[in-house]
Amino acid sequence: MSYAGPEFEPPRRPRRRPLTVALAALVPGALLGWVVYEGLGGASDDGGGGPESATVRTPSATGDAKEPHPSPTQPASSAPEAASGPLKGKVVVIDPGHNPANFQHTAEINAKVNIGTGYKECDTTGTATNSGYTEAEFTLDVAHRMRTLLEKQGATVKLTQDGDRSYGPCIDERARIGNQAEADAVVSVHADGSGSGNRGFHVILPGAVNSGAADTRPIVGVSRDLGERIAGKFVRATGSAPSNYVGDGTGLVTRKDLGGLNLSTVPKVFIECGNMRDTKDAAQLTSGAWRQQAAQGISEGIVSFLRG
Repeated sequence: MSYAGPEFEPPRRPRRRPLTVALAALVPGALLGWVVYEGLGGASDDGGGGPESATVRTPSATGDAKEPHPSPTQPASSAPEAASGPLKGKVVVIDPGHNPANFQHTAEINAKVNIGTGYKECDTTGTATNSGYTEAEFTLDVAHRMRTLLEKQGATVKLTQDGDRSYGPCIDERARIGNQAEADAVVSVHADGSGSGNRGFHVILPGAVNSGAADTRPIVGVSRDLGERIAGKFVRATGSAPSNYVGDGTGLVTRKDLGGLNLSTVPKVFIECGNMRDTKDAAQLTSGAWRQQAAQGISEGIVSFLRG
């Protein structure tokens, strides 16, 4: 499916500098949002910032966007290359976290794969809101919206999965898809499953890893640039605050235990768009209008990064 979205502002790429967040004033009935980052920021492969994110074993959902039932395993999906635009020639890989049918393949997704620093499960089922709207549905919906926005800018957009596989792909294959595409940017989209009262988004950056098959050293700096830009655009587009439970209020977290980052050879970050287990965050995550804002914020960060 496709979604229309606002046009992007002309991007500016300042010299990289550390990131902070300042809270803008609130007006009656509406949050004007958080001002762009200006100062420095900072489990499983679903990203979750604190303890292991909760998992869901059923496909039930109450969100307002329903996704098709997965078909048999196929290669990573991709949309036709856009004809023109400022991102002509750029390749973006969107990695929608988890898979709507993972819960039906527990043996396969529990199999261990090598992430360089050790072994982790192929994938997980992901989390869900208390009302049953799954992370897998959320990530796929946001990915579709991002694809439409980025293709309008001329980018070639590939998805690691589009509900077209029976499970997965495993975290090592997700990294491999971005690497083989020689992507200019990869973003893995998630939502967290932390405790109630834990709110806000955070962007996960790769730490410096050099172990076994993993060597992130060449991409650490450029991935931080990508992550900082996404974080700044995300607060502007959604009005969401950075996480109040990880990242010390910066909205940025560095990790070395995620296979999807460890095995990447191209610029890559994760974004946890909010906490599905908190009722206030869940109200946003289940809103189609808010998901469009989230897709816009992430996409604008990617555009800013790619246009330099």
